[in-house]
Amino acid sequence: MSEAPKHEPVMVEEVVDLFRPVPPGPLVDATVGLGGHGRALLAALDHIRLIGLDQDGDALAAAAGALSGFEGRVALHRARFDDLSTITKEEGRLSGALFDLGVSSLQLDRAERGFSYRADGPLDMRQDQRRPTTAADIVNTYDEGRLAQVLHDYGDERYARRISHAIVRARPLARTTHLAEVVRNAIPAPARRHGGDPARRTFQALRLEVNKELDVLGPALDQALDGLAPGGRCVVLAYHSGEDRIVKERFRTASTGGCTCPPRLPCVCGASPKFGLVMRGARRPTSIEVARNHRAESARLRAIERLADPEPEDAA
Repeated sequence: MSEAPKHEPVMVEEVVDLFRPVPPGPLVDATVGLGGHGRALLAALDHIRLIGLDQDGDALAAAAGALSGFEGRVALHRARFDDLSTITKEEGRLSGALFDLGVSSLQLDRAERGFSYRADGPLDMRQDQRRPTTAADIVNTYDEGRLAQVLHDYGDERYARRISHAIVRARPLARTTHLAEVVRNAIPAPARRHGGDPARRTFQALRLEVNKELDVLGPALDQALDGLAPGGRCVVLAYHSGEDRIVKERFRTASTGGCTCPPRLPCVCGASPKFGLVMRGARRPTSIEVARNHRAESARLRAIERLADPEPEDAA
């Protein structure tokens, strides 16, 4: 196997510290990627075992190499994270669950995977290459309106209609550099001078659509929360506003027990929370980390903990 690409996990010290108080047992790294977070967790926390999930076969092979020094404490599975409950059903209650969302360094750095707008490669973008739909399928078959909706919803793209019109006119598209050029030329010249490469948002939107990432995130978080032991924690790193909204809403609902009462007023609806937020809002990476690792710049870190089970009432 070739040497694993260099990889610096985002906010790794913060992630490890958040899991220090969890009870002994299995911790699921639902997006194990290149194994950076998993390696740090196993090295720092003797009381956990790691169950690593990833739908990308290349990433899973790299993770196996990165975690090779922890035999007996690691189990790796090729699976999407909404299969979490199926994979862990024989493990009992979970000590923790980690989701490091978004695209991995391996996927971005290998041009043949088609994730990068900076390098020439096929328009692929599949995290699981066993799945049939590629980015080329989307840009060459979606009608103009549907394509604009994807760019707007998943890329927060201001010029979604202009870009979708340009893509339809340029069909067929098969290469990343061709698509990136079409996108850049579709955006007004003044807008191209600010905010980084204009193709970034389109590539992000297509990646999310190819892999249905936002569709499966909510159910996967529900499975993780349901599986936690008392004192267990779920920690999520999100890099996209749509991802973070889903995480924030799931955690809010769990930490309020679904309370429907007005904010800042006593609860009278009978909600009984089983979870508590570890911190209010989201933590962001330090400026030092961002300077060292630009991929950390958009990260938002959130965490939630399962509360102790209620004491049983004394028999009458």
